[in-house]
Amino acid sequence: MIAMMKTVEIFYFDGCPTWQRAVEQVRHVIAQAGLQEEAAIQTVRVETDDQAKRARFLGSPTVRVNGQDVEPASQGRTDFGLQCRVYEYGGRLSGLPSSDLIRTALGVGEGSCL
Repeated sequence: MIAMMKTVEIFYFDGCPTWQRAVEQVRHVIAQAGLQEEAAIQTVRVETDDQAKRARFLGSPTVRVNGQDVEPASQGRTDFGLQCRVYEYGGRLSGLPSSDLIRTALGVGEGSCL
């Protein structure tokens, strides 16, 4: 069976205090799941409000797998711009998406490989 390549994009703006931690978190989840050969990480710097609107950038860091935001609740949002992003998971707020959100977006169940 041939595995499909997954593209993980991490959108950020300069000055964001958490985007590099998001890159490390994504790398860690990919390594734990054994997906190093099937997942490519790309960082995308957003520099202007216009670019943020075109990219549908909800704030830094925004993590997408194959073009889909890792946070399903973000689908209807339109508050695009150069801002810090906050994720809600399990009733808590964080400047990073949870590892569970990333695993789910990658198609890796909680019980597999972890």
